[in-house]
Amino acid sequence: DRIYGGVNTKIDEFPWIALLKYAKPNNAAGFHCGGVLINDRYVLTASHCVNGKDIPVTWNLAEVRLGEWDTATAQDCEGLGDDVDCSPPPIDVAIVAKIPHPQYVPASPEQYHDIALLRLQTIVTYSDFIKPICLPVQAELRTKNYVGFRMQVAGWGRTATARFSTVKQKVAVDGVALDACNEVYSRERVALQPTQLCAGGEQGKDSCQGDSGGPLTGVNTAGGLQYWYLIGLVSFGPTPCGQAGWPGVYTKVDQYVDWVTATIVA
Repeated sequence: DRIYGGVNTKIDEFPWIALLKYAKPNNAAGFHCGGVLINDRYVLTASHCVNGKDIPVTWNLAEVRLGEWDTATAQDCEGLGDDVDCSPPPIDVAIVAKIPHPQYVPASPEQYHDIALLRLQTIVTYSDFIKPICLPVQAELRTKNYVGFRMQVAGWGRTATARFSTVKQKVAVDGVALDACNEVYSRERVALQPTQLCAGGEQGKDSCQGDSGGPLTGVNTAGGLQYWYLIGLVSFGPTPCGQAGWPGVYTKVDQYVDWVTATIVA
């Protein structure tokens, strides 16, 4: 059941994307959110994936999966004949600390400060399929205007309720002005703040392609080098998703770089 609007990624695209694994009663488990690797010890995700109101009390966020592409196969390969690219099996790393943003209010309709850090039990070894994303630490990225800027959201479409893809998907979305976005969301009595970012709103293209808590990314060019960096985390959107005129709402990561760096301990 393909997520509408998205296309399959290549096997080594977006190697910083994480899946969050929840332990459930009777030895069951499931992936219900995404995240993003920011260094060899921490994953950033949405706070609603950690202490949100929709997470059943019987679920325990226990592990992070890295290096995944197709959740249906044990080893992932792409290509045919002599031109086959295979990745090692994904790794599941235990979470030793869950740090929601102190100002996040789970029941609030606005979902301000929807950001959380996950500290991993062991240091992650990087590969072609597991790499961290850059944070928007530079001054020009902290003040950048994203209206009309083309970004990528990627993931498997995993939320607590949605149908999802087994292969990592990506979809391009453009930034939308906050006041225009607020005009739409005010119908739902939701007032967005500059700590939030809106993107998308095209019919059939939305971050339900991505995972709740997963990354919204863009490319920056500095000193002739191009690199991917983290812009947003999937927070919420319209139900059903992918409706024309209803952009998705993301936590604007540049507003939280100082909190992230202050909260991380080696």
